Amino acid sequence: MKQWILTASVYALLTVTSAKAQTSITPMITGLDQPWGVAITSDGGVLVTERDGELLYFKDGERTKVRGVPRVAARGQGGLLDVTLPRDFAQTRDVFLTYSKPQRGGSGTALATGTLSKDGKRLSNVRDLFESEIGGSTGRHFGSRVVEAKDGTLFVTIGDRGDRPSAQDRANHNGSIIRVTRDGKVPANNPFVGQSGVQPEIWSFGHRNPQGAGLDLNGNLWTAEHGAKGGDEINFIKKGANFGWPVISYGQHYRGGQIGEGTKKAGLEQPEHFWDPSIAPSGLLVYSGKLKPEWTGDIFVGSLKFDYIARLDSNFVRETGQIKTDETERVRDIIEAPDGSIWFISVGNGAVYRMIP
Repeated sequence: MKQWILTASVYALLTVTSAKAQTSITPMITGLDQPWGVAITSDGGVLVTERDGELLYFKDGERTKVRGVPRVAARGQGGLLDVTLPRDFAQTRDVFLTYSKPQRGGSGTALATGTLSKDGKRLSNVRDLFESEIGGSTGRHFGSRVVEAKDGTLFVTIGDRGDRPSAQDRANHNGSIIRVTRDGKVPANNPFVGQSGVQPEIWSFGHRNPQGAGLDLNGNLWTAEHGAKGGDEINFIKKGANFGWPVISYGQHYRGGQIGEGTKKAGLEQPEHFWDPSIAPSGLLVYSGKLKPEWTGDIFVGSLKFDYIARLDSNFVRETGQIKTDETERVRDIIEAPDGSIWFISVGNGAVYRMIP
């Protein structure tokens, strides 16, 4: 049975390069079915997406299925994906959702918004702000995080949909990070505005499948991106930059053999960090340091493959710690709550947990 629970804390050991530190992990929500994204409302509620198309609202011990969610193409990796709340949620009650939208011949990554009722039972004024051009017929590589930038614009990550060359073709949105305004318009300072044959929403391109994204303490965008066999990446996103997929990669084809032209090429961005073997990264948080100052600016990334949360030092962008417990089975999303605690989704356990450093 699905339930909203508060229980006594369990404890985890965080192994770092020079010491061990204890953290407290508390299960907050259990009984979830393929949870994908989590967001905490300013009035103490919690929103969770389930990939089959359910948006759930938890508050005061009650679980509510939110009505009015867009119809999703729940196939393969597609479905209802991320949920993000803007900084002015308390005033607007706006909610941003990413999802795989049914399209002619397949589906594409879309960004929708709606207004959450006070009781959390429904979304009203639901509308798409963005829909990827072309998309694809496969059920793979949708992205798909949405992040509110400091200026109020919205970044959305989109995978290559399993069509590698399309990540270099700016006539479509595959393999890109797009940026739109809150009403779905193209910002005038996007890098490719006015260029013929290029989708004007594109902010950066050459991405394989970014499933983690977040702002650092200076407002810069970082992503965690699935590689092929090896080559999972952490990227510092730059306006107009080409991140190389599939021309360069630190991974290999699953059947064996080099991808593209090697690991480096002039004009193509290098990752800040890469994992080999792949950890299957999903969810990315740059921590404020509110409850643990020594973690200020550090990057936390969930691993779907090896069942842990990676901590990367902000100075060198290298993995210096792992939080690995029974609770970190297939970590899909990771966020910071207003009080400085870290919340994460475990797909393997069908649960949301709260971690206190």
